[in-house]
Amino acid sequence: MILELADIRIHAGQQDAFDAAIIKGLTEVIAHAKGFRGYKVNKGIESPERYVLMIFWDTLENHTVDFRQSDAFVAWRTIVGPFFASAPVVEHFDLLGKSA
Repeated sequence: MILELADIRIHAGQQDAFDAAIIKGLTEVIAHAKGFRGYKVNKGIESPERYVLMIFWDTLENHTVDFRQSDAFVAWRTIVGPFFASAPVVEHFDLLGKSA
């Protein structure tokens, strides 16, 4: 399983609207993508305009090819993109270990 980690910064004062938009985009768009296995999204306390989005994929290609090169990616960015203060920083990780 691959973890996609996106560090997202939004425009100040848009948190409530973005909270609704990101959940909509995750549940209505990304959740139906090939290889999607789940997500977690956290919002900053000290930095309320910062969000950390974790999406779990079967393979790296499920994100980088199947999703990113699809119409679903365009739909996702249409929902959340207007809130971005800058482009999200996105990286991928393999699981090394975990607790219960």
